[in-house]
Amino acid sequence: MSRNAARPGHGPAVTDRVAARRLAAPARRFLLGRKRTMFGLMALSAAESVQTFLGGYGVARALDDGFLRADTVTGLLWLVLAAGVILLGAPVTRGVFALLADLTEPLRDALVRRAVMHALRKATAPGGSVDGTAVSRLTSQTEIARDSFAGLVLTARSFVFVAAGAVVGLLSLAPQFLLIVLPPLLLGVALFVMSLLPMARAQHRYLDADEAIGRHAQGVRTALRDIVACGTQDAAAARGRLDVGEAAAAARSMARWAAVRTLAVAVAGQLPVLLLLVCTPWLLGQGVSAGALAGALTYLLQALLPALHSLMTVLGAAGARLLVVLGRLTEPYPDTAVAPPAPGSGPGPLTGRAAVELRGVRLSFGARSRPVLDGLDLSVAEGEHLAVVGPSGIGKSTLLQVVAGTLAPSEGAVRLAGQPLVPAPPTDLTGLRTLLPQDAYVFTGTLRDNLCYLRPQAPRAAVEETVRALELEPLVARVGGLDATLAPRTLSQGERQLIALGRAHLSPAPVLLLDEATSHLDPSTEAVAERALAARPGTLVVVAHRLSSALRADRVLALDGTDARCGTHEELLVRSALYRDLVGHWHGTGR
Repeated sequence: MSRNAARPGHGPAVTDRVAARRLAAPARRFLLGRKRTMFGLMALSAAESVQTFLGGYGVARALDDGFLRADTVTGLLWLVLAAGVILLGAPVTRGVFALLADLTEPLRDALVRRAVMHALRKATAPGGSVDGTAVSRLTSQTEIARDSFAGLVLTARSFVFVAAGAVVGLLSLAPQFLLIVLPPLLLGVALFVMSLLPMARAQHRYLDADEAIGRHAQGVRTALRDIVACGTQDAAAARGRLDVGEAAAAARSMARWAAVRTLAVAVAGQLPVLLLLVCTPWLLGQGVSAGALAGALTYLLQALLPALHSLMTVLGAAGARLLVVLGRLTEPYPDTAVAPPAPGSGPGPLTGRAAVELRGVRLSFGARSRPVLDGLDLSVAEGEHLAVVGPSGIGKSTLLQVVAGTLAPSEGAVRLAGQPLVPAPPTDLTGLRTLLPQDAYVFTGTLRDNLCYLRPQAPRAAVEETVRALELEPLVARVGGLDATLAPRTLSQGERQLIALGRAHLSPAPVLLLDEATSHLDPSTEAVAERALAARPGTLVVVAHRLSSALRADRVLALDGTDARCGTHEELLVRSALYRDLVGHWHGTGR
């Protein structure tokens, strides 16, 4: 399941079709509500069609009835007529742009209002969150919609009426011209139409990636301290690289389809001119005059082909962007969400649901890289103490980061405290889990502030209970009391880990994840800490680095890279050769 998919199980093509159906009725209402503007544009465009017709026809008559018959005056009169009609096009263009604002500005205003309402409803709904895409929607996406719509209106209007004038002119000069011009024209148009849907898919993919980059940047900025505290800088950077790589791949796909569009423009725009020149002897043999040939070339080079080139260019780029952006900006407003458990006076029960549940989880750091986790199924009950063991680099820390929500799996589903995890800033999950890495994070401040970091309003009695449960009295005395200011550089690694463990003990999160967070403690202190955390209401998952840590757990999960076995210590001694080897290693090293 791709993290960048608009919805699970729905690709960009399906999403674009849904968006097109959703946009049809509002688009009709928008245009019908501006009939006067539409009729004004059609009237001005009809004048442009007359201008196109007289341009080519005037050249043909100037040659056939004037210069080729040595009648210079007649030839000049026809040229003056054609030139005068062209000069009259300036007021037409000015009028078109004046009317165009009556279409584009109301569209932009409506989209801005909807984007604001979407962001407000998402933020104020129960369980809602700040919309990380709001800035992109309000700025770049609304401007893309406005500019793309304006370009489409201008080019579509121009092409329809210019093409009508050019076709009528070609027919009036010689019907044979259509036999030469239409086949390559239709072939190029067909090739262009075939590229529209893939171009829209690539554009949709690019916007997905652009929004993912924005969400990731906002999440990292908001949760920078948590990311450092949890030791997930590498994971955050890796996720950012994946998002940027996806955007780059989408941009390359857009470039490939832009090349196809260029080929279509060449076939439809340049090939008719070449064929007309090649077929000139045949046309002359059919009785077509030299003036008619000159007029036909004028229609192609000065009117039809430039209009076609503009239409294909704008429709291929702006049309795909407009469909995708309007589909995103007009998404239904967010439904009322189920709020995650808010931090309260302490951790609460999980109402009988599994605290941690993984189904078919697969994760790899690249399309061709070997999966770190492959089809992993795991269920950890409320209040259970699970130890995770395995060789170094086998994926133990990765597993905890997936459970914590700081890494998104490539495939599969993860539920934490009964709720499905979706890509979200780490701060959105602080009420559900606490992750402690091996390198504990301690900031300059009082010892009490450090202990209460995840529960700022913790009562004094709860803090004192944490100190007793973890036997922190010697540390409290050494630093000068709970309200003494800490200097992190003066603390040992073991003392830092004790403070982080106390922070986890006070945390309101019902799931605690310890990634070798006791590695700098001696065995007796480690035993005290793990027993205290296991006795705390909630679920405890520990990456074990000593046999004693695994023995204290209710169950043990053994990862070996190809298989995962879960059971009690006694069960795994029978069922898992890897676990037997690890136990022998621990015994052999005295740990």
